[in-house]
Amino acid sequence: MPRWEAGARDRLQLAALDLFASAGYERATVAEIAAAAGLTERTFFRHFADKREVLFGDPGVFDAAFLDAVAAEPRADAASLVQAALAGGAGFFPDERRAWSARRQAVIDATLALQERELLKLSGLAASLATAFADRGVPQRTAVLAAEGCVAMFRTAFAEWIADGETRAFATIADEVVAGWRALLATG
Repeated sequence: MPRWEAGARDRLQLAALDLFASAGYERATVAEIAAAAGLTERTFFRHFADKREVLFGDPGVFDAAFLDAVAAEPRADAASLVQAALAGGAGFFPDERRAWSARRQAVIDATLALQERELLKLSGLAASLATAFADRGVPQRTAVLAAEGCVAMFRTAFAEWIADGETRAFATIADEVVAGWRALLATG
C-alpha cells in the first residue's frame, strides 16, 4: 500500500457514511471505517481527528462559502447581505452533493451527539455572519438578527433541498426562502 493513498479522504468519508447508515454512528468504529475504505486506522487519523469529523470536516471551508459572498456583495444593507450569504452557501451544495447530504443528515438526525455538533457548527456560522455584517456597517443588533435569520433560512432551504423527490437546485430553493422572508417582513 502506498504511503499516501490517492482519494483516501473521500473513500473514508464514503465508507464511514455507509457504516453509520447501516450499523449506526455509535456502533461503527474507526477500524471498521478504515478497513471498509481499504486503508489503515493511521491513514484515517491523518485525515480526521475522530469519526465525528468525517461528517463535519473543516468548518472554515463551509463558513467561507457564506462569508466570501458577503465580502463580495456591493450593497451593505442587511437584507442584501443575507441574500448574498445564502447565495454563497448555495454554491457549497451542487446537485451532485444532494444524495450524500441527505444520507449525512439522516445519520445526524438519528444521533443526539451529532445533532449537537451540527447546531454548534451553525451557531458558529451565525456568529461569523453577525461579525461580517457588522463589519460592513450593519448596526450590531440588526447584524445579529440578520445572521440568525440567515442561518434559519439556510436550514429551511437545506431541508427542502434534501427532501425525497426534490429536484430544484439549492440556489433556487434559497431564493424562494429569501422571497418568503422578505414577504413576511413586509407584512409587518
